[in-house]
Amino acid sequence: MSLTQMSRLSALRLVPLAQSHILLASSVSPLIISKRTNIQQPYRRPGEPRKEKLPWENFRFSVSKGLEGMQKTFNLLSKEFRDRWVGPEGKPISEHMLEQNRVIWEFRGAESLEEWTVSSDREIGGQSEVYLKLGRNNNTCFLYGTLCSTPPRDGETRYSGYCTMRSKQKLASFDRKKHFDWSTFNTLHLRIRGDGRPWMINIAPETYYSHQKDDMYCYFLYTRGGPYWQDVKIPFSKFFLTHRGRIQDAQHPLWLDKVNTIGFTLGDKADGPFQLEIDFIGVDKDYAHTEEFAYEVYKRNPEVKALI
Repeated sequence: MSLTQMSRLSALRLVPLAQSHILLASSVSPLIISKRTNIQQPYRRPGEPRKEKLPWENFRFSVSKGLEGMQKTFNLLSKEFRDRWVGPEGKPISEHMLEQNRVIWEFRGAESLEEWTVSSDREIGGQSEVYLKLGRNNNTCFLYGTLCSTPPRDGETRYSGYCTMRSKQKLASFDRKKHFDWSTFNTLHLRIRGDGRPWMINIAPETYYSHQKDDMYCYFLYTRGGPYWQDVKIPFSKFFLTHRGRIQDAQHPLWLDKVNTIGFTLGDKADGPFQLEIDFIGVDKDYAHTEEFAYEVYKRNPEVKALI
């Protein structure tokens, strides 16, 4: 109905017309809002009040921090320009092409621990504890704590008991994400010393859609325990796709050209103390490994060939 026709109607006839529009809008709105938007919201503990802040209330203005940020940005920008002139990742092209192994993280001082962050189920009300420090002679990373699988008494959380260690996202100039390019390698190499517990290795690549931000590629890390070090080599083809801890049916290989972070998670439901010592984390090029992906990849719409 046009505006000219509505202007000719009386007020008594406009009231039921407005009520019908309100009923129609209320019946259609649940169909428009997708349930996936509720799933992708950040975690909020049961019973915790919702934090409703206006967008401009999250800003904190500081002149000194602004100047420090500008200096850091211009230093990173100049380093990026210098590395571009030298070659890929600041190395000559000949060295980059012949490179067969590379150490990504090694722990040789207190500043190396600043690249990592630890968390546990205390964020959801659990009782697990996790700590990170330098090992003996300040040459290793020592991750230790206590695992407790008792769920919090909030009436909603049913499972608990995890501890994790994860690398921080590297940033380039102007706070852009800086990715690791491991496309020339095919194996993850670690030198560790554990206590016999199984861990989960999590690799987070760059995603292109917002609903994929929690996608990770995982594989198991079995420690032997005891005083001896062990060198662990895991092909990247063994890593499988998960979303928020659930293995996905649609699997595809890990894209190694844009890797953001790597992490280690413990959640074996064995309450008690744990420890994991890491010497270095690197990547290798194993020419004997030719497998592209270890799991079946299904076609959703397979091609049907006509019989002749």
